[in-house]
Amino acid sequence: MELRIINKSNNPLPRYESAQAAGMDIRCNIAEAITLQPLERRLIPTGLYIELPAGYEAQIRPRSGMALKRGLTVLNTPGTIDADYRGEVGVILINLSGEPQTIEPGERICQMVIARHEQPEVIEVTELTETERGAGGFGHSGVK
Repeated sequence: MELRIINKSNNPLPRYESAQAAGMDIRCNIAEAITLQPLERRLIPTGLYIELPAGYEAQIRPRSGMALKRGLTVLNTPGTIDADYRGEVGVILINLSGEPQTIEPGERICQMVIARHEQPEVIEVTELTETERGAGGFGHSGVK
């Protein structure tokens, strides 16, 4: 498959940082540093415009190191970019730490995973097939 990208930033194209990486790193497209205060969220531009084939989506996910070390994460995780969207890719970052966090121009702020998806035929029914689990939900299997 191909991922067509218009890059209006001065950053390199997104790329995979290791041979088996599922996500490619995305950089911010900002002229000067942005500081996010604790619990502040902001839409961060990337300067990227993508064209996905039909049947695919791009998922925007946090970078684990930023989340662990700095408390910066993607708010609507995973953010979904549909194949028919042609606007700029924006990333909603939030600072969940107790300290201000600064994002520098060109910094890698998230990762993008390309995933295939289906649009099933939706059928209304009055009952579902039985399973051993049934309606068991959150914590149903215990902690050990």
